[in-house]
Amino acid sequence: MAKKKRQFKLKRTWKRWRRQLKRFFLYRGHLRWFNTGLVLFGTVIIVLTVTGVGQKILTPPTKPAPQQTTAQARRTFIRRVAPYAQSLQQRTKVLASLQIAQAILESDWGTSTLSKTYHNYFGVKAGSNEPGVVLSTQEFVDDHYETVNARFRTYPNWQASFTAHAQLFVNGVDWNPNKYADVLAATNYHDGAIALQKDGYATDPAYTAKIIAIIEKYRLDRYDQPT
Repeated sequence: MAKKKRQFKLKRTWKRWRRQLKRFFLYRGHLRWFNTGLVLFGTVIIVLTVTGVGQKILTPPTKPAPQQTTAQARRTFIRRVAPYAQSLQQRTKVLASLQIAQAILESDWGTSTLSKTYHNYFGVKAGSNEPGVVLSTQEFVDDHYETVNARFRTYPNWQASFTAHAQLFVNGVDWNPNKYADVLAATNYHDGAIALQKDGYATDPAYTAKIIAIIEKYRLDRYDQPT
């Protein structure tokens, strides 16, 4: 309503100025100059509009699409991966909360190059006969972090990364198929996080505390299926 009132007021003002100018030119005997000026003014407006200049001047700038806040992006990430983690828990007994928390920690909420480009959400290293890519990474060695180059596994999609991660706990490693037996036996996230450290999944001494903190902050245990 207010916009229509402003438009009506502008039109009325323009008509009043036009009448006054017309009287002035008519009084001076130069009415044809007045008509010529109107034609030229209209031509300029048309040219500016066709070339796009007029649109930039007359059209208000469009607002950019709103970006997701950090909190929104994190909720979106959890909602995206949680159902698949739950389905994997039913098949493998790996708690969904553990998988989601590890994916958050290892991939920085799916924003790392390894996860965005190569769909590896858990920092899994590539075997000699597996598809992989060499990237620099931070590893905890001799009580401190070091930047090293390592060959990481690549996957066709993030679901394949989650599946391979769960199967690692189920199948263990070549030299010890039962390496992650404590992780599979855990019935709650607290015991599961301790088992990750106990079974040698990570070298970071604070890994258990980080996983528990993520699960509790975002209430990821609500995605765990009853055993």
